[in-house]
Amino acid sequence: MARFRVGVIQMQAHLGEKERNLAHAAELIARAAKDEPDVILLPETFNVGFFPTDLAAHADAAEKGESWQLLSRLAREHRVNIVGGSVVRFGPQGDVRNTTYVFNREGQEVARYDKIHLFSPSGEKDRFAAGAVPSLFTLENLPMASIICYDLRFPELVRGLALSGAKVLFVPAEWPHPRVEHWRTLLKARAIENQIFVVACNACGPVGDLVNSGHSAVIDPWGEVLMEAGEKEAILSVDLHLEAVEEVRRRIAVFADRRPEVYAPLLQQK
Repeated sequence: MARFRVGVIQMQAHLGEKERNLAHAAELIARAAKDEPDVILLPETFNVGFFPTDLAAHADAAEKGESWQLLSRLAREHRVNIVGGSVVRFGPQGDVRNTTYVFNREGQEVARYDKIHLFSPSGEKDRFAAGAVPSLFTLENLPMASIICYDLRFPELVRGLALSGAKVLFVPAEWPHPRVEHWRTLLKARAIENQIFVVACNACGPVGDLVNSGHSAVIDPWGEVLMEAGEKEAILSVDLHLEAVEEVRRRIAVFADRRPEVYAPLLQQK
């Protein structure tokens, strides 16, 4: 497949209003599907916002909760792959997870990812259980990966995903205004240093005491911004020409020139 079309849904998530958020997400997915994307991406915790203080009252069931059911149905109805941003859900031990579900065009779950790095300044680290398994999957026979928001600040994780074959990295987020330039810079950095496509979907508008910054973006392996949203709700539709990954890697052979035997010891946990 030379062309892979992505639809990015930048939406506002209202804190703790799950029914409203799910209905709005369904409406936006239906709109995005009209452009016939191969995959649709939603923002982080789109089901309840980031994040209600009474998590137990809002979290989805551990298996096939409301958000799972909705995304599976919409993927099947619209015949589109969905990277479901992330949702707040219960884990198998009754803990709370920040989880990405990935569905194929038949509505089948092909991957799930529990956020590995939890944002301690907001208290996420105290309220959620961290994941421990990176997210690699295939859609349309193409190798892809996903992270969530704060994971973007950990280049080792993304480099590992790229080394494992991912050509497209999905980044759902609820990234607030005070650090919007960090968001924009880090997205480009992860694309350039790993020579992959980065497809990033941020929430927008107020959520609780914060205002999310929007600026969802699609960036190519050369670091060029193919499309970027503003600060209001928007749907981006962009074609990715995936042969660009190998083209860029031929021009600047970062992966071939790596010397992990020299610097790997520096990365070992002390």
